[in-house]
Amino acid sequence: MVAKESTQVSEAEEVLPRLMRRYREEIVPAMVERFGYGNPLAVPRLEKIVVNMGVGGAVTERGRIERAVEELG
Repeated sequence: MVAKESTQVSEAEEVLPRLMRRYREEIVPAMVERFGYGNPLAVPRLEKIVVNMGVGGAVTERGRIERAVEELG
């Protein structure tokens, strides 16, 4: 039963969102170095990232949605 739980943890790490992975691997170490945090857990954490993009003209022009998706992708 213990082996099953450890398998679930490793699967969860594989599906880590790319921005969260970048934050943990690049941004946190840079902030520790720049601001002199004694512990990586002292670095402020991100709670939520929201991307807002107005595509109000998409009601009349169908291509706007497709272009917006390409820009975000």
